Parts: sequence; C-alpha cells; structure tokens
Amino acid sequence: MAVGNAFFPQMPEIAGLRMGTGMAGIKKPGRRDLVVMEIASGASVAGTFTRNAFCAAPVQVARRHLAATREQDKAPRYLLINTGNANAGTGEQGLRDALQSCETLAGLGNVSTDEVLPFSTGVIGEPLPMERLLAGLPGALETLDSQGWQAAAEGILTTDTRPKGAARTLEIDGQKVAIAGISKGSGMICPNMATMLGFVATDAAIEPQMLDRLLKDGVENSFNSITVDGDTSTNDACMLIATGQGARLDSESTLAAFGEALNEVLVELAQAIVRDGEGATKFVTLEVEQARSRQEAREVAFSVAHSPLVKTALYASDANWGRILAAVGRVRIEDLDVDGITIDLEEVRLVEAGGRAESYTEEAGSAVMAREDIRIRIALGRGTRSARIWTTDLSHDYISINADYRS
Repeated sequence: MAVGNAFFPQMPEIAGLRMGTGMAGIKKPGRRDLVVMEIASGASVAGTFTRNAFCAAPVQVARRHLAATREQDKAPRYLLINTGNANAGTGEQGLRDALQSCETLAGLGNVSTDEVLPFSTGVIGEPLPMERLLAGLPGALETLDSQGWQAAAEGILTTDTRPKGAARTLEIDGQKVAIAGISKGSGMICPNMATMLGFVATDAAIEPQMLDRLLKDGVENSFNSITVDGDTSTNDACMLIATGQGARLDSESTLAAFGEALNEVLVELAQAIVRDGEGATKFVTLEVEQARSRQEAREVAFSVAHSPLVKTALYASDANWGRILAAVGRVRIEDLDVDGITIDLEEVRLVEAGGRAESYTEEAGSAVMAREDIRIRIALGRGTRSARIWTTDLSHDYISINADYRS
C-alpha cells in the first residue's frame, strides 16, 4: 500500500557514475539484492550517517573509509549496497564481514580497500551470508551502466512497494548541471541524520568541504524532517557524489543555485519514503508556525506526528481533533499560552482561544480527514520561527507487515 501514484522519473545520465545490480540470494532467491555504484577518479563524496548508538557494521566501515580517503586527498571509487540483511548487531564478525566485502570488490575493481564504502539494509542481528554475497559481486560489475538508475533503485528496496527517484537538470552560469538520486525506506523511519538509504549524484565539480555543507543543510529540511513510525534505523546513510565531470561550482552564486536544486531532489526523495510508508493510506504535512525557535516548532510537529492516537484517527478518517490538541500540549514549552494557539486542518479551523473553534463542524472536519493528502497547521502565537515535517497514518497493514517481517 502507498499513497498516490508514483512513476519512476526519467533520470539524466551522470557522467562519471555507473551502476550495476546482482543476485546474491541474501534473503530471497531470484531478486536483485546487490547494487554497485562505480565512481570515476577525481570525484568528491560526502556522507551523513545514523546517530543510533548501535550503528551497523557497514556504517562504521563506511565512515572510516570516507575519512581515510579524505585524508589521502582521494574519494571513494565504489559504493556497495546489499539488501535483505542489515549486518547490524553483529559485533566483530559483522565488522570483518563488511571489511571483507570491501576487500573483495576492491580487488575486482583494482582499487584500494578504503576506496569502497559498504551499505546494508534488512534484518538486524543476523550474520551476512558472505559466500553468497561475494559470489554475486562479479555479476553486479558486469551490469555496470550509466543508465542503471531504475535497476539500482529497485535493487535497494526491502519492504518498499516501489522504487524512488528524483532528478533535476538546470543551467548555472551558462553551464548544464545534472542532479539525480534514489532512496529506499518504508518502515523504521525517523532519521536522525539523513535517510534510510539515499544516493544522490551530480556531474558538477564541487570541493569536498562544500559538498559536506550542501548535504548537511539539505538533509535537515528533507530526510531529517520525515517520520513514519518514530524509529531511527541502525543503518541510515545518505551519500552525495560530485563526479567532477562537468561544470565547476565554486562561487557563492553558483553553489546557491545548485543547493536550491539539490534541496528539491532531497525533499522529493524524502517525501517518496513517507508516501510509501508501511501500510500508509495518508500523506500528512505538519506545519508549526509562530514558535520562538525552530527546535520548539519541530518538537511540536514531531509530537503530533508520533502520536499513535493521532495516526490511527487519520487512518480512520476520524476528525478527533482533541488528539491533536493533546499532542501539542504535552510538549514541555515554557510559558505556553494555550489561548493563543490555533490549529487548522487544511481550510477547517479546529482550535482557537483554548478550545474548539466556533466555526468548526464535524462534517467539515471529517471531509478533510477523508483525503489522501492532509495538511495540519499549528500556530503557537509566540514567535516567528517555523518548521515543516511529513508523516503518515498508522494502519492495520503496518502491524501486519512488521509482525510478519521475518517470516
């Protein structure tokens, strides 16, 4: 189940990047569960990773290898992604397995081990089936193709129902610049850095430190602003690759133009995850305004987004607005004047002056709740800062999907 129609977009070729997929039978036979991304020499690569204390072995190795290549004034040459097994909660054996996968791919690609970054997604706490994984690498390399975006997007899915891609092609100072990316995620979605897995690339030449800043700024208002179930994964990672094969962007104006387009791609990929949330039937935008700080606004938004009572009311199309009011009120905000708060459900005013709005009718509220796309706007009446996040409802199917996840 997913919200709205989604079609994988036409993706531009990114010079200096090729993608290949292979079948390793990690969880299920006969599906492409290995993805290899080959990056040309001379690129810049930035990454953000989960802050979960039990971060997976591939996250630890990827962070270490990314730092090592930076110190050597190099960049990663290969990204290796497997699905079906997260290689998380696997201790020292997991680290050895992640490193061995890098060593094997490095040998096949004739690069150093630290020029390979591993990524995994799937079941936590089980060892990687290394024999099958390593055996699948040659096949993935044989399919390397600059047009391999959709195959790669399909190859990184787990409980997702559809591949997710986004792209922009723009002109900056008379030079054509392409940006393209894919993401995966459906459940265990409440990022605390980036996304479940996201890979975005551009043909532009951008210095590594600037690439870091662009990615950090971009994920804050995209992947760090989504939640399906409030669970932060052990394996979250988002990578931004600048292959350096096209226009050089180094002035404030060119980087600003690029950053705007990059943010559009990141938001589109993040929203695609929410629309494909496990069991989701509603796509919900939460806007909190008139807060004293952005953090205050985000705390209120996430309190509503994480409320099981709000989420089940959304699923039932039940205009039980008191659940939203309660979720706002339980956030610990000093000197909060509830009489100054307004809550709107799209065009319908729910709350004002400390209670139900005089103009509110159950009929109007229920009509909005029956929509697939819903906007909830909360004005705190105490400042000028704001925040926006996206979430889903909570359905019977979410429980079924997760109850049967390892079956």
